[in-house]
Amino acid sequence: MTDIELADARALAESLRQVYTAVAERIGEANATSPLVAKVTEHLGCPLSDVVVVEEKYRLYEHAALQTAADLYLDAHSPGAQWFGIVGGERRWESIINMLLAAMREGSRMLGRPDYGTAPIGPDTTIEVVQLGLVATAAPDGTPVLIGLSNKDDYDSHSLLTVLAARRDVASAVRDEVNRLKQDNDPFRGQVLSFGFSEHRENELLTFLPRPELDPEEVVLPEGRLEAIEEHVVGIAEHADRLTEAGQHLRRGLLLYGPPGTGKTHTTRYLIGRLREHTALLMTGPAMRKIDYAVAVARKLQPSIVVVEDVDLIAEDRSHHETSPLLFSLLDAMDGISGDVDVTFVLTTNRVEVLEKALVQRPGRVDLAVEVPPPDAAARERLIRLYARNRPIVADTAKVVAATEGVTASFIKELLRRVILVALRSDERVLTDDHFDTALQAMAGDGQALTRALLGSQETAAQPKQERTAARLQPPACS
Repeated sequence: MTDIELADARALAESLRQVYTAVAERIGEANATSPLVAKVTEHLGCPLSDVVVVEEKYRLYEHAALQTAADLYLDAHSPGAQWFGIVGGERRWESIINMLLAAMREGSRMLGRPDYGTAPIGPDTTIEVVQLGLVATAAPDGTPVLIGLSNKDDYDSHSLLTVLAARRDVASAVRDEVNRLKQDNDPFRGQVLSFGFSEHRENELLTFLPRPELDPEEVVLPEGRLEAIEEHVVGIAEHADRLTEAGQHLRRGLLLYGPPGTGKTHTTRYLIGRLREHTALLMTGPAMRKIDYAVAVARKLQPSIVVVEDVDLIAEDRSHHETSPLLFSLLDAMDGISGDVDVTFVLTTNRVEVLEKALVQRPGRVDLAVEVPPPDAAARERLIRLYARNRPIVADTAKVVAATEGVTASFIKELLRRVILVALRSDERVLTDDHFDTALQAMAGDGQALTRALLGSQETAAQPKQERTAARLQPPACS
């Protein structure tokens, strides 16, 4: 190496560069006429170097709506158009235009079939979606364009709409039309959705739930409270147009508070069933970290209702506890809804006394707070008959009501389940005193203390356990 002159080394390097350049140009010329590149450039009428790319990113859970919009666009502008795909290489990380460039420069991507997957659009319904593919179509003015759909599986996982055209204004017009179709025909609209959470790269998930079917008689609250709730939530929805014309805002907030098991969740399920045309989003547990996404969906798919269960988990008073970042997310989300947007926030809590005052005392966030207490005697009588599910009762229900003083609706529901089970074991349909005695004695046992606590039985800590059991859960004497 030391014997080679500097001039000779430079000449050798220049020769190698020329060889490399010539080979690259020949490969580029060959690949430029590959079926994949040719299919794109021939439709657009320009070389790949002149193609304009317009992209729009969406959350992964929006892919079904994006596919729906793309299908509607194709039906209007190019019926019968067929999707085609790109094969070869590692495609999860690359954009469609980069794959096309790789096909032109290296020949490492080829024309193939599109990749397909499925996406849910209801509790029991899915549609087929393109996970990587292109389709030749036309812009609203007739100019040739290509639409591409893809999923990106990285730390910023998302679905991507890609529009290829010879002019930016043409590509943008197609993008805008697809977005309009997506907004107007979103399959999530009017659905009941539960926002979940996946540990896989912190992806958000949406689960579809069936809409509850509850009659007013199945919601047992103190007199007048269900009517007040319906007037505040359903009444505003029924007069939304007239209220808007009168300059009144539609956004409202409802807080349901009371001990566990008294019927707060049951009441929210009834409201979701009443608001049949509303998109409902349910937030519980770890899913609360996605509250801003949920509210964004609610805003786009209005009229809608957002239910935040156990809101005290993220909204405790800042003067007594370290502030949760999710509290600010919730406050910002509720404040970000403008007055003309038909969105209802329903918050539930077992600990109303610890809630942040900025949440419950500021107008426009919570407009109505309703206590859901343990059922009184009349309510317990109604609950016993409700949860008997039309089975005849010949027992002395007055004594059952007296024996269940202080318990919750959840406790009554479980009691009736056990009573019916006792009857089934005896192959009897009619519910008798003996059936209630057996179930109450089982639930009053020392080994059932945790069960009673989980079901909301209001035992007094100062009382000895046996006295509490006798006072609250004494079975009725047989007559």
